Amino acid sequence: MKVLLINGSPNIHGCTYTALEEIAGTLEKEQISAEIFHIGNKPIRGCMDCGVCYKFPGKCAYDDDTVNKALELAKEADGFIFGAPVHYASASGAITSFLDRFFYSGTGFSYKPGAAVVSCRRAGSTASLDQLNKYFTISNMPVVSSQYWNMVHGNTPEEVRQDLEGMQVMRNLGKNMAWLLKCIEAGKNTGVPLPQPEERVFTNFIR
Repeated sequence: MKVLLINGSPNIHGCTYTALEEIAGTLEKEQISAEIFHIGNKPIRGCMDCGVCYKFPGKCAYDDDTVNKALELAKEADGFIFGAPVHYASASGAITSFLDRFFYSGTGFSYKPGAAVVSCRRAGSTASLDQLNKYFTISNMPVVSSQYWNMVHGNTPEEVRQDLEGMQVMRNLGKNMAWLLKCIEAGKNTGVPLPQPEERVFTNFIR
């Protein structure tokens, strides 16, 4: 089993990475493979609603950033953890653009556990978590929690490591993700089928 951890910070080894690294270490101890993928520090195009991914599911039409690279890795993942820094009391613009296209053009996320992690200096963490969790709850993905909201505080990686409660939250998140993945695998091995969704109904809020 494998978990793909997405580092949505422009800093490859910054505060967000420090949180994800703590989770990855816990997953490895639980015999779950973990890979941290950095979205990079170059501009990431927002979704243009071009519709090409409807014709060619699983790939975004725009191939000039890291979205499609992550989508390729996602095909082998059994669970996902998305990490983001807090910018202006919400998840960073880069990770928002990334995830809009990642989920819109991607396939195969249903019934795979997901979790969001945010890092901030002081505030905006819960608003950012609310924003990121919506990607899971529109995609039939079980949401993995911890003993507290999935956040760390600090302005540098060293300060994040001093957030002892935050680091503990990350480790427990890793344990909970591993437990849920093992439960899902055990269910599959005993013949428990995945839920069969109804045919999708779309309703526009107009008369």
